[in-house]
Parts: sequence; C-alpha cells; structure tokens
Amino acid sequence: MSLIVRESGESTFIPVPPGMHLARCYRVIDLGTQKTEYQGQVKLLPKILVQFEIHGEDESGQKLITSKGEPMSIAKTFTLSLAEKSTLRKDLSSWRGRDFTKEELRGFELKNILGVWAMLSVVKTTGNNGKEYANIATINPVPAAIKKSGLPEAFNPATIFHIAEADMDVFETFSKGIKEKIQASPEWQASQSRAQQGKPANDGFDDLDSDIPF
Repeated sequence: MSLIVRESGESTFIPVPPGMHLARCYRVIDLGTQKTEYQGQVKLLPKILVQFEIHGEDESGQKLITSKGEPMSIAKTFTLSLAEKSTLRKDLSSWRGRDFTKEELRGFELKNILGVWAMLSVVKTTGNNGKEYANIATINPVPAAIKKSGLPEAFNPATIFHIAEADMDVFETFSKGIKEKIQASPEWQASQSRAQQGKPANDGFDDLDSDIPF
C-alpha cells in the first residue's frame, strides 16, 4: 500500500528514511468509501488516513525535518473496521500493547489516538511504477526509557476530519491527492448535496465510537 504519493514532474519531497522512528499521531482523516483492488477483486470500503509527525534523526545525525524546518510526516491508510483480521485492529493492538476486549470491540473512538506517541517501523518499497515509497510497517508503543527521558514538544495540532461535519479550513490544508480522494467518495458527494438542501449530515465514520480511552 502506497503511503506517499508524488505528483508527476520534479519534486523536492524527501520521504521518511527507513528505520524505527519516534512519532506522534496528529491527524485522522475520513476518506469515505474508496474503491480498492486486491488480487483481481474490486471492493468499495470505508477508509481513513492516519498521519504522524516524525521526531528524531537519520543515520548521519541529521534531524528529520522538511525544507521548512518542520517535522517530517508519514501516513497510513486503513479500512475502517475492527474485524479480527483488519490491519487497523492489528496496528492499534500493537500500538496499545494488547488486543481489544469484546466490550471494546463494540466501538472505539478514533479521536483517542490523536496526540498519542508511538514507535514507527518505516520500510522502503518500490511501486509498480518503479518509484520508491516510505511505508509504515508496524506501530508500537514508546518504550518507558524514552518516555522517562522526556518526549519532544508536539508540533502539529491534533485534528480529526469527518466528512459528515467537514471543517473546510482543515480540508484546505490537505494535499491535492487527499482532497481528490475525499471528493470522489459518495459520502462527500452526499454531504455536499445535503448541505445544499439544508439537511443534517450523517455517515458511517462513527461506527467505532465509544467512551473507551486508547
């Protein structure tokens, strides 16, 4: 699964290098229903994008920052499901250090992962187009020793974007690719239609909601 998409033409974008990195979850984005294809099968599935800011250094001791001096970021797309074999459940369980209980599986509030620190294992992969991408392989809890030494200061505001209650100021901060994905979803198109008709919005993004802390 490609986690970083580069536009055609020249780009100065530098992907997060492979390795284990200290990171903070700063944004969860509702992508709506997206078309996916795997082993020849095409499915329409609800998707979310989880974004992390990276805090650390590369092998040469250089800080992992962008040309603007900001922390690098990386993201992973998930199907919005806590089914037994779902990647979201696997990664959240690994991140928490334990699996979900039966009670917790009845609903999980995604905003609980906002602002939470993690150790990300980042790997480099080559796409079918021959380009290299940085992917999040695993998400793990931060070791106690690192917590005791003190975590870095957070950079990005913790934000959750929900199509049904779309904050357009937040939407405008997204990349072109993310905007186009959201706008292509039936949930976005329906919400825009309802907005024009003055009707309240509603979609399936709250399926995991509950009062359970992360």
